[in-house]
Amino acid sequence: MTAEDALLVPLGDEESVGFWAGTAAGELRMQECGSCGSLRFPPQVMCPECQSTDRSWRAVSGRGTIWSFVVVHPPVLPAYAPYTPYPVVTVALAEKPSLRMVGNLVTGPGGDINEVDAATIEIGEPVRVVFSARPRPEGGVVHLPQWVRDMRAL
Repeated sequence: MTAEDALLVPLGDEESVGFWAGTAAGELRMQECGSCGSLRFPPQVMCPECQSTDRSWRAVSGRGTIWSFVVVHPPVLPAYAPYTPYPVVTVALAEKPSLRMVGNLVTGPGGDINEVDAATIEIGEPVRVVFSARPRPEGGVVHLPQWVRDMRAL
């Protein structure tokens, strides 16, 4: 597999290790400030609320609502061309609506990024996180958070 043939997978770093440990365990974890308790994503060294560097990881519900979405069309990286067009959603998390994550809306774990018709997506629609194991080009797997419609919330 060449780099052009591979779907992109995130690179871990010192600040995001707790997030990726959570996804591997089937949990959505957010960085939490040890001083003021504010949740934040993406992870960072300093709390934007109180400037504390005391931080830990906390599991959250993995529930939220679609805040926005776009539909990706070519030109794209070669590995993504067979999937276009596909929707990408921005999800406002239930614990803190200003805390948002970007990802794919799928029908279930491991789903293809183009399996949901973008014409059916509605802003404010409830969703929940699922995790899909994807191979890394260098070996091993990464567990990517994706989103599914949360029928239990309706």
